[in-house]
Amino acid sequence: MHDVSVEPGAHEPHGRRTPKKAAISAWIGSALEYYDFFIYGTAAALVFPQIFFPEGDPAAATIASLATFGVAYVARPVGSFILGHVGDTLGRKNVLLITLFGMGIATFLIGVLPTYGQIGYAAPILLLVLRVCQGLAVAGEQSSASSMSLEHAPPHRRAFFTSFTLAGTQFGLILATAVFIPIAALPTDALLSWGWRIPFLLSAVVMLVAWWIRRTLHETPAFEEEQEKQAVPKTPLKVLFKHYTPDVLKVMIAALVSTISTILSIYSLTYGVNTIGLPRTSLLWMLILSNIVALGAIPLWGMIGDRIGRKPVFAIGALGPAVLIWPFIWSVSQANLPLVFLFGITLGGIAYSAYGGVGYALWSEQFDTKVRMSGVAVGTQFGFALGGFAPTIAAALAGPDLENWVPVAVFGCAAAVVATISVLTMRETHRVPMHELGRTSARETPGVATTA
Repeated sequence: MHDVSVEPGAHEPHGRRTPKKAAISAWIGSALEYYDFFIYGTAAALVFPQIFFPEGDPAAATIASLATFGVAYVARPVGSFILGHVGDTLGRKNVLLITLFGMGIATFLIGVLPTYGQIGYAAPILLLVLRVCQGLAVAGEQSSASSMSLEHAPPHRRAFFTSFTLAGTQFGLILATAVFIPIAALPTDALLSWGWRIPFLLSAVVMLVAWWIRRTLHETPAFEEEQEKQAVPKTPLKVLFKHYTPDVLKVMIAALVSTISTILSIYSLTYGVNTIGLPRTSLLWMLILSNIVALGAIPLWGMIGDRIGRKPVFAIGALGPAVLIWPFIWSVSQANLPLVFLFGITLGGIAYSAYGGVGYALWSEQFDTKVRMSGVAVGTQFGFALGGFAPTIAAALAGPDLENWVPVAVFGCAAAVVATISVLTMRETHRVPMHELGRTSARETPGVATTA
């Protein structure tokens, strides 16, 4: 482990800082982007098995539907190479706009797709294609939003301002789940015929609101300084893998902590509703309340991370859920709604929020400005790929009727522990000035490898 302590505030880039505007843009933009992403996950658990796949084997249809949710996570690593390159050569703001329109258009088109009953196997194929488009687009969202917030933030408060990126994704989940509560309460015929389309069609409004927010945001001082010095790399991926491959791998492994989130929000919904028979609306309300708590908890954890360091807070955000996932899934298996709410909110709203408060600050700070977006995008999107397939893996581990929940808990717990071990090998960066980030070892000094 390499802990580096440098007097904060020295050698900070000069330029127009708008930390609040950048944080608000990251928060609202990520919320609206992930509204699109999360409504797909909810629909994949509750609706798509019945309307996009052949009848006759409900368990197989459920696994296939959850697999389409995970396919976007296969596309995301591909998108990370493309959008990471764009962000490190043309700027963070350009990526924010690309991800916005890519996600919005793909989501709207899902809302107008014909079903299996109308066009047969072409329906799941088209659904899969649009899901891949979502994955390509969203690959640059969090890395560009977090880079924008980090590079606009003042010294001493980088984790706090960067935490708004993941706080925004929690609000996106709240929006998506809240929209589905009245939809899920519809009679089954109405839900399966037209009701499920409403959240997807609303993405057109979502896209316009997010564009209006992001259109006036300035590029970051750190990136503009790289441009002024003509230090922007022509091929940032080449620089990244020449000097930062170990850091990319560490971020990749640390991102496995996302497995906890998808088990909480997707697998538990499928298991609780389809196998145990819990009310759809009850579990959706649990997710909403958990994320309402997280809206406040994530920035608070970010503030703590600015004081005591990123790594100990991240460890709380991974090891806490590794323990709490056991009583949570057990309470679902027992159909005990009070305990489902208690453990679900404690797990997702409080403990997991510690990761949300410092994760992107820690990961972004492992890289120099010239490769920051590429490093975070590539590392996280490969790691998140397992998280995306976690509901599918969990469904396979749980058996045909999804009743064997113990292997699912083992899977989630193991992923969180491995993520923690990876983070503990990273450099502690909360006292390192912006200009020194990514240059804390002899592998690279300022001015090296800028034109590769």
